[in-house]
Amino acid sequence: MKLDGKVAVITGAAQGIGEAYARRFAAEGARVVVADVNADKGQVIAREIGGSFERVDVSSENDTKRVARAVADRHARIDVLLNNAAIFYGIDNFDTSFAYLKKIFDVNYFGAWLMCRAVFPHMRDAGGGSIINQSSSAAFLHPEYPIDAELPSFHYSVTKAAMNAMTHYLAGCVGRWSIRVNAICPGPTMTEATRQGVPQQYLDWIIQGQMAIHRALEPEDLTGTAVWLASDDSRMVTGQVIPVDGGMVMLG
Repeated sequence: MKLDGKVAVITGAAQGIGEAYARRFAAEGARVVVADVNADKGQVIAREIGGSFERVDVSSENDTKRVARAVADRHARIDVLLNNAAIFYGIDNFDTSFAYLKKIFDVNYFGAWLMCRAVFPHMRDAGGGSIINQSSSAAFLHPEYPIDAELPSFHYSVTKAAMNAMTHYLAGCVGRWSIRVNAICPGPTMTEATRQGVPQQYLDWIIQGQMAIHRALEPEDLTGTAVWLASDDSRMVTGQVIPVDGGMVMLG
């Protein structure tokens, strides 16, 4: 098992891609901490995989610090942080208000930054670790929105582009303590959020016209890359933003 004994905190692990990560990490021997704002679903996943649950609002600095301390107190270390929590389900792509842009940034970008900041001293003092940021192929796309009264904010895409930049900067900063920071950029992945929020016609256009491999991803298609980044097999890999997208970014 590639992650035997490693302590892994996975945010947004109560459903969707995060749940797939949690199940695969547990199967690979990790002691998984399901960290999610949804306590009902998160506790169920934690029980099913033999892990533990911590309720966390990643946009809250106090919450992120509390969770990091609780995990470190329980397990004596934190080996892996997978920043998966994000607002995507139910997102309103046509809300161009500054308040909504800040709301998306608070979770999708600042939430990941706060979690990194919270686990950093524990990884540093334990001699290293792996941080994996969940980005998106949306960071490389230029969606077109009709311009009416206001300019669009491109909130989801911009937060993921910012995540890629943060991955590079953090990797260059914390490598001296053997902490690695990488990101995964999924292509269109068939979660409930995608089914509810992305029109089938648009999905078909992406899959058939923008991807080298003509099928959508399933959450499980992402887990192998995450396991590799969390494992010692990638111990000299840092600062990388890795598309797992069936060749979408490659084709431009």
